[in-house]
Amino acid sequence: MGIPTLIADNSSDTTDLSGIAFTSSIDSTYDEYMFVCTNMHPETDNTHFEFQVNASGQSGYNEVVTSTMFGAAHTEAGAGTDLAARTGDDQAQGEAYQRLEVNIDASVGDESCSGILHLFTPSNTTYVTHFIWRGSSYHNDVSNRATFVTGYFNLTEAITNINFQFSSGHINGLVQMYGIA
Repeated sequence: MGIPTLIADNSSDTTDLSGIAFTSSIDSTYDEYMFVCTNMHPETDNTHFEFQVNASGQSGYNEVVTSTMFGAAHTEAGAGTDLAARTGDDQAQGEAYQRLEVNIDASVGDESCSGILHLFTPSNTTYVTHFIWRGSSYHNDVSNRATFVTGYFNLTEAITNINFQFSSGHINGLVQMYGIA
């Protein structure tokens, strides 16, 4: 087994759109797709960065997901730290958008998030499709957070579309999609 090769398939650099969607190029070419989200900045205060997928031939970004989230935080002034599960952001067979980062404001220029989402074997029609998110954000309680989300989409149809958005308002940032061979 050699070193995995990254192949840039698609990217979307956006300003003031409601979401960033990849509606082509997710297919059986690669066993893993990696989405690098850089400097994602919301238009409205106290909003959440999130994603959802569509199975082949479906629409609405509402596939069934089971997930768990936890994170670590440290305030800018050094006054507090936190390491905790974020059970309110977990899903148990839910159809909502999956939160990746939470409580980000638009009013301060340095509040944003970045991270990497891995989507494993989205074209497989025998097993569920797993995902992992590792991200970092600076947000409205003046703290930096490291966030970890993992889960799976409970379907055995191929996943062909993915959409990233903030829970309200427009999105600004860069999302790059890579196939890992």
